[in-house]
Amino acid sequence: MLSVVVASWRRDPVVLRNAEVAHDAASTMKVAVLAALYRSGMDLDVAVPVVNRFRSVTGATYGNSRAADSDPLPWDRLGRTATVRWLAGRMVTHSSNLATNLCLEQVGHEAVARVWQRAGVTGSASPRGIEDYAGRAAGVHNRVTALDLVRLLESLKPELLRLLEGNVHRVDLAAGLPPGTRLSGKNGWFPGLRHSVGVVHPPDAAPYTLAVCYTGPLASGDDTDDPAARLLARISAGVWRRRHLLTR
Repeated sequence: MLSVVVASWRRDPVVLRNAEVAHDAASTMKVAVLAALYRSGMDLDVAVPVVNRFRSVTGATYGNSRAADSDPLPWDRLGRTATVRWLAGRMVTHSSNLATNLCLEQVGHEAVARVWQRAGVTGSASPRGIEDYAGRAAGVHNRVTALDLVRLLESLKPELLRLLEGNVHRVDLAAGLPPGTRLSGKNGWFPGLRHSVGVVHPPDAAPYTLAVCYTGPLASGDDTDDPAARLLARISAGVWRRRHLLTR
């Protein structure tokens, strides 16, 4: 299943392909957690314990796998503390699973649900933490649609979009753009899926939003050499070549 949405920034989409089909959210849900934190009013510079024990939506407990995490730095702080601001940054720039669940513990799932609702989504939700396999087995799933991912980015303030420019995983949408092109975005991947959404800022055209969600056998789950990532890069390159046409 391939879903694609292309839209000039905060304007009606010009491309809608399977735009409202739900996919497993993977790490794209971390954008909603980021927004919930920054809208909560909490002191983001408070230090919190770095632990690897979280409460499942089933009431049980679970932890993250260090081997499955793309960011080693939060793991190096196990047993110590880190600020919420630092954890939130690692969550979206390096896609840390451990940092994500620590942030969720601080803000709560209800606040994340309000972020989705405020964005006006119709088919997306993220009611459980990363690697809450007991919750998934009980039928609680994090879902996104390509259209809702566009709506989510459109609901963010400039400060959060600037944070998303720091995403270091640039093998899909970013790989289809000329080097140095500004991209505020987030991706997610594991075996069987590869998603990415971002706001592209061309120097010679109006900004536009592109969301691509792919679920299928091309997705190897590799964070650097994924055939599905190359597919997303080709789509991104095709949209870039037509960037001057998007506002017509």
